Amino acid sequence: MVSISRRTLAALLLSVVVVTAGAVPAQSAVPDIPVLTGIRTGAHPAFDRIVLDVSGPRPQVSSRFVDELTQDGSGNVEWLTGAAFAEVRATPVQAHDEAGHPSFAGPRKFRTSNPTNVMAVSIIGDFEGVVSVGVGMRKQTWVKSFTLTAPTRVVIDVGQ
Repeated sequence: MVSISRRTLAALLLSVVVVTAGAVPAQSAVPDIPVLTGIRTGAHPAFDRIVLDVSGPRPQVSSRFVDELTQDGSGNVEWLTGAAFAEVRATPVQAHDEAGHPSFAGPRKFRTSNPTNVMAVSIIGDFEGVVSVGVGMRKQTWVKSFTLTAPTRVVIDVGQ
């Protein structure tokens, strides 16, 4: 029978731990955050639709009516055409690339031409992994936000 001292056993275990720790594959420090790549609007018989095209995994979304729209981070008022306003948040999403440039070529604020109730749309926030979108409406009805996949999209339906 082989006799091993406690000191030798401790040194052996420590060397195994050190070797094993070095063998663990490196994990990426940057999370896979979806990126906003486009915005489009359309009219349907009972609702208007705003679609945010997103590359990457499916984000979480929420929506609410607000008295006024404020820009994330600064808290400045975002002036938008409309008599009623909704704010939609998608997280995690970003609307810029690594260099801080917008991740899509379209405008960040625009008036709509064909929807019945939706008058204007604006990206009011791109701060700490949260993209906020402001919606200006002719009247307050209802807003429903959800996601679709293949490809990933954030959908905002607004009642007429």
